[in-house]
Amino acid sequence: MEQFYTIQGEGFNTGRAAYFVRLGGCDVGCVWCDVKESWDADAHPKVSIPAIVASATAHAGRNVVITGGEPLMYNLGPLTAALHAAGCQNWIETSGAYPLSGEWDWICVSPKKFKAPLPEVLAAAHELKIIVFNKSDFAWAEQHAALVSPGCRLYLQPEWSKAPQMMPLIVDYVKENPKWQVSLQTHKFLDIP
Repeated sequence: MEQFYTIQGEGFNTGRAAYFVRLGGCDVGCVWCDVKESWDADAHPKVSIPAIVASATAHAGRNVVITGGEPLMYNLGPLTAALHAAGCQNWIETSGAYPLSGEWDWICVSPKKFKAPLPEVLAAAHELKIIVFNKSDFAWAEQHAALVSPGCRLYLQPEWSKAPQMMPLIVDYVKENPKWQVSLQTHKFLDIP
């Protein structure tokens, strides 16, 4: 769908330079998705793997975030192998609803209620990022935290439009449950694309 060089705005790698590759296609269907234009894969031109690698390596940073849409709808083995061969670190942001494919240096799973994550993807996660839209999401977060490895980083992030209501609850929850951390969409606060 799109590619761009920017600063990672959320989660564990916040503040680091990263090249984003947003793949078109998603059937998870989150009502609050901020890139609904990514859902229809056919609405976006196909780009070759060599072209993606050339674009990603045209910048000083070597962190590449594969996101979507839902990137695991595709076999990401060839793309991630080519990026690794070019000296890139591969990070993925996924709902975990499809089997894991590809070579990953960092796996961020942000499970969605609309299509459940696969247990094997949760088990491989380095980062679990729960989007908090309402109070019931805290219990839902704990259900998923029980399915990740002990070393997985745990984040609670307010859904952007609900941040004023949810942020005080998230702060209190993290203070009471310090295994969790707060994640913010810092790129939106700082107006970084």
